[in-house]
Amino acid sequence: MTKADLIEQIFEKIGLSKKESQEIIEILFDTMKQTFIEGESVKIAGFGTFNIRQKMSRRGRNPKTGEEVEITPRRVITFRISNHLKSVIRKQDV
Repeated sequence: MTKADLIEQIFEKIGLSKKESQEIIEILFDTMKQTFIEGESVKIAGFGTFNIRQKMSRRGRNPKTGEEVEITPRRVITFRISNHLKSVIRKQDV
């Protein structure tokens, strides 16, 4: 599913114009981005939690050349699914 698909779903299910639907999605994503920049988590009840995690520098290997390289420290976003969403997905597997 893409951002355009999300906009289309809001348009169809709520009846807002596509422009208004796009503005809602943009505001949502901008708010999430700003929250991540500030180093905070985003928890969406019934869906899951997006966390910012600091990774330390480490040694890695270029798979093409086999050369060892230093991987710089960085922040990454991780996602942990909620128990509710997990159970809904499991029911669909049966």
